[in-house]
Amino acid sequence: MLTLAIQAGGESRRMGSDKALLPFMGQPLIVRMLSRLARIADDVLVTSNQPESYRFLGLTPIPHLLPGLGALGGLYTALSAASNSYVAVVACDMPFASPELFLAELATLRETGADAVIPRTEAGTEPFHAVYRCETCLPHIREAIEGGKRRADAWFERVNIRYMDGDEIL
Repeated sequence: MLTLAIQAGGESRRMGSDKALLPFMGQPLIVRMLSRLARIADDVLVTSNQPESYRFLGLTPIPHLLPGLGALGGLYTALSAASNSYVAVVACDMPFASPELFLAELATLRETGADAVIPRTEAGTEPFHAVYRCETCLPHIREAIEGGKRRADAWFERVNIRYMDGDEIL
């Protein structure tokens, strides 16, 4: 059982407009994300600081539970609102997000007992194309937030993360 959580809550300061609603191949990015990924999950949710902008999707967008906390606040909301123990979290601006990679991450999480499975390349980790185990990750995310942290990876050292590297990702 898997919940897919699309993070559409960014402030879009650099873009100047909501990037999830920008057109890509004739449709808003968020619609592209749903059409690529919804089939891997039995529950789909969208988190946003502006939930009213996403009602056209036919879903009930989830407003950030702790507004103004950036990516970490969005991750907290996604794991809190999930109806399943495992959550695939993806950023709304990843039009080529891989359903196959998410399924491999989920299988790896189950096989290894890890708390999260996160892709990692020379460019760094990708916490918004990853699968998380709610019950073990959520308390540490909350603790990081209470400690004034805002980075999505501020709590990683407190849990068992299995990184997927290079060839494994391919």
